[in-house]
Amino acid sequence: MVLRVLAAAGVATSLFGSSAFGASAAPPPPPDRIVIDSVAADGTGCPPGTASVAISPDNTTFSVTYSNYLAQVGPGSAPTDSRKNCQLNLRVHVPGGLTYAIVSADYSGFASLAPGASGTQRASYHFEGNATTTKTHHFKGGFTNNWRTTDTVPVAALVFAPCGQERDLDINTELQVDPGTSSPSATSFMEMDSTNGTIKTVYHVALKRCQ
Repeated sequence: MVLRVLAAAGVATSLFGSSAFGASAAPPPPPDRIVIDSVAADGTGCPPGTASVAISPDNTTFSVTYSNYLAQVGPGSAPTDSRKNCQLNLRVHVPGGLTYAIVSADYSGFASLAPGASGTQRASYHFEGNATTTKTHHFKGGFTNNWRTTDTVPVAALVFAPCGQERDLDINTELQVDPGTSSPSATSFMEMDSTNGTIKTVYHVALKRCQ
């Protein structure tokens, strides 16, 4: 069973009513917003000032907006241009008596991969003191279009932040382009961005009552 959390009215109530989260009744949605106390972004895909985080009004998602996240190969590209990453470190506060976990993450962007080339989008999720979960998506050459991926975590594998403790959440995303057998004169790239410079990576979260 895979639980997908959608950013829609009433979703918090449905989460609390799910037996998968150990709730025997469905209390009302928490009155306070999830608050991200601090965010540190570091990496070649998110230079200073190019990544921002926002929380949705219904407490179920937060989004990361990038404005300079692109990996590319081809004429004029440096070897280090083929791989870009962004390490986000978030200190997350939630309403009293609750904790949270990442249930799914949506990524989107644009890619132009020449025949013979390939692209990879990868993300890892790590609560301080817990194991790391990694999801990888591959794209074959001969592709020029918008791309979108979704990482989902089965209910049984959800890792909730410890109750009553402040823990950091690390999210490391990566874009990588490999020229493969493509023509040496071909340029291939993959970006987590849009034509207007803003693309949102939306992370869906689940809340549960602390025992």
